[in-house]
Amino acid sequence: MSFCLSLKANSNTMSIHTILGAGGVIANRLARELIRHQLPVRLVSRHPSPFPGAMTLAADITRADDASAAVSGSAVVYCCIGLKYDYAVWRQAWPLIMNNLIEACRQANARLIFFDNVYMYGRVDGAMTEETPYDPDSRKGDLRARIATQLMSEVRKGNITATIARAADFYGPGADKTSVFNLLVFQRLFKDQKAQWLVNLHARHSFTYTEDAARALYLLGSDENSWNQVWHLPTAADPLTGAGYIASAAAALGKTPRSMVLPKWMIRIGGLFDKTTAELHEMLYQYEYGYLFDSSKFEKAYNFQPVSYAEGINATANAYTNSTGF
Repeated sequence: MSFCLSLKANSNTMSIHTILGAGGVIANRLARELIRHQLPVRLVSRHPSPFPGAMTLAADITRADDASAAVSGSAVVYCCIGLKYDYAVWRQAWPLIMNNLIEACRQANARLIFFDNVYMYGRVDGAMTEETPYDPDSRKGDLRARIATQLMSEVRKGNITATIARAADFYGPGADKTSVFNLLVFQRLFKDQKAQWLVNLHARHSFTYTEDAARALYLLGSDENSWNQVWHLPTAADPLTGAGYIASAAAALGKTPRSMVLPKWMIRIGGLFDKTTAELHEMLYQYEYGYLFDSSKFEKAYNFQPVSYAEGINATANAYTNSTGF
């Protein structure tokens, strides 16, 4: 289990921005963004590694005392925690984490940004927006809906100042452990293997570029007007299909766009031998049908132009070519 935390760079400890989720791709990019703006950063996880320009703290946020220590002295807490992709782990840990963070932030008078996904929306006909109702199609989506509802209920009661920042599936340099696009397309093509795609090559699917997500989290944490609402983080419009992403990635890598589709039945059989594959099965609707993510609210509020898919794919391919994409 990991967490991320950030803090502002001056002698006043109340300027700390804490990132829970140290070591994750979003946490690391957010830390660099904060440091670039001359803000001191504290990175928190169970086993944090040294990070240039940042403080580190070992803590387990499922424990109330650890959560309190991690949040203490923070102005803003960014929850970028990434748990093992296992519903049994999520069911036990996420309620504890949310309960502990709400109480710790309340006691410390710290503001919380919860970095979230879109599982709670379920299958959506058309674009997902901040107003899309929660209608999950999965156990993991139901859990995410419950903890997001809990957090915003505490906001409405005036017990905490918090914002939910949602991203689509993400991709980009260094996202090899958590990005389906990186894992199944970039990594495999780079190794001269067939790219793989889930269920349907012809459905359009939005992806959030990791650098955009990090920049947007910094902007939200720095803006007095951003709080107590839901934001979709900037994500390029007009997403490609799976076939389009594979063709674009292959061209950027200088590889032949060979590919294969992983159908539902294959994922189900694979799940008999691999837990992560088994957990993926209930989420396959996100690739079987259109997965369209609208971030126009953020783009208008911050005059923000997301990185285009062409630019993001080229940058990710360059990271592989230059051996920085792992």
